[in-house]
Amino acid sequence: MHNTRYAPSGMVCSVDHLASAAGLTMLERGGSAADAAIATNAVLAVVAPHLCGLGGDLFALVHDPEQGGGPSALNASGRAGSGADPARLRAEGHTRMPHLHDIRSVPVPGCVDGWAALHARHGRLPLAELLAPAIRLADHGFPASPLMQAGAVAAARRPGGGDFASVRAAGDRVTRPGVARALRAVAGRGRDGFYLGEFGQGLVELGAGEYTEGDLAAPGADWVEPLKVRVFGHDVWSMPPNSQGYLLLRALAIAEGLDLPASPHDPVWAHLLAESARVAGHDRLDVLHEAAKDLLDPAETARRRALVSRDSRLRLRAPAEPGDTTYLCAVDADGMGVSLIQSNAAGFGSMIFELRTGINLHNRGIGFSLKPGHPAEYGPGRRPPHTLTPALITRRDGTLRSVAGTMGGDAQPQILLQVVTRLLLHGEEPGQAISAPRWRLGTGGTGFDTWDSPDDSVLDLEEGASWADGLAAAGHRVAALPYGSSFGHAHLIDVRSDGMLAGAADPRSLVGSAIGR
Repeated sequence: MHNTRYAPSGMVCSVDHLASAAGLTMLERGGSAADAAIATNAVLAVVAPHLCGLGGDLFALVHDPEQGGGPSALNASGRAGSGADPARLRAEGHTRMPHLHDIRSVPVPGCVDGWAALHARHGRLPLAELLAPAIRLADHGFPASPLMQAGAVAAARRPGGGDFASVRAAGDRVTRPGVARALRAVAGRGRDGFYLGEFGQGLVELGAGEYTEGDLAAPGADWVEPLKVRVFGHDVWSMPPNSQGYLLLRALAIAEGLDLPASPHDPVWAHLLAESARVAGHDRLDVLHEAAKDLLDPAETARRRALVSRDSRLRLRAPAEPGDTTYLCAVDADGMGVSLIQSNAAGFGSMIFELRTGINLHNRGIGFSLKPGHPAEYGPGRRPPHTLTPALITRRDGTLRSVAGTMGGDAQPQILLQVVTRLLLHGEEPGQAISAPRWRLGTGGTGFDTWDSPDDSVLDLEEGASWADGLAAAGHRVAALPYGSSFGHAHLIDVRSDGMLAGAADPRSLVGSAIGR
């Protein structure tokens, strides 16, 4: 199961072999890692609608040695429409954003704006060439993956979900002609072909006042300053708010200052990392919003570290207050690395389909608060707090070490905390770090409610983990779950000191692929 792949001059990792192959093709044609990432994501937008798509959001970190300095960070998460009205939702009896079947939990999708911005700054090949593999698959068909098949029946029952009506088993052919038209529009006219074309017109009609044409006309992707911490002799980078990337970085900084066991098999290892994640994130609902600052203050990190006991679980006493995603990464022969994450939030997203193209719309608006005056309150033009947490690691000299990320809702920082610690502290190969059993803070709910009541969380342990008895003795409530996609799909490319690339796609994805040249 420890399937590390090696390549001398370029590599792509993703959740689907068809997507990884499209990215590798672009590298072979002289494209950049950014070109490979766009081509890979475009195929995923076709073949993995249960994870991502044109109706979702995107974040990316890019290490470009030609530009110097640290990596650049791209925030292509959408904003709520001009018609967003939190008072109306509260008047209807809602205390939190609707999870499914409600257009108000659908900010303007940012994916295509993200592609346009990434291509403009870091692309080499024509956009139409990058999108061609995805268009071909949407037109002529692709095999339903085992994980997509599980949700296709429910999707087919929704208005506009007819693309999935033929899916009964893994391997059944699926065509998506509306998605092909949308991709051709992007290939021909860029982002305007999408947001001001057939899809955009359909979204405005579907919103019935939630969006205006002006909401779609304004480009929605921004280049922003990434966050970083120095741990285990490396700089680890992630996205600033509205992403929850700070949770990964704060938990790593807390954990580095603890006396971690030499072996990840030791239950104390899992206990200390889990406690690092809990003390890092217990107040996430109060502090994370798009304008949040100083979330990595060293003094606050030290204060939280001091709360962690080696022997017992901390009682946080935080007040209790009333998915899905895909990650991909690419590295090219010139040393550019792209860490890209793209998401619908929950499975097929909101389970609302734009009726003309059949594109399923995300439900990232579930991250908004409905508390009056909360800094993350749902409102016009606002971005919701986001679970998406891409990671990129550089050495002290600024050279690229790794690109890594995962799906997994609230658990993304927890999964990456384990993967990055295994890689940097314990020296594990990518295949070992990716395939090893994991823990996560579980709630039994939606996967986006971990921090509603942090003291009530159960420590879910994946099949094969050796920590159960030791964690129970430390005061954790533990639950055993099968090895599988509920613990994320993490992918990783590591750049060795001699330039050789070592990568791994998560076996939990069943059809994931790490391929190189």
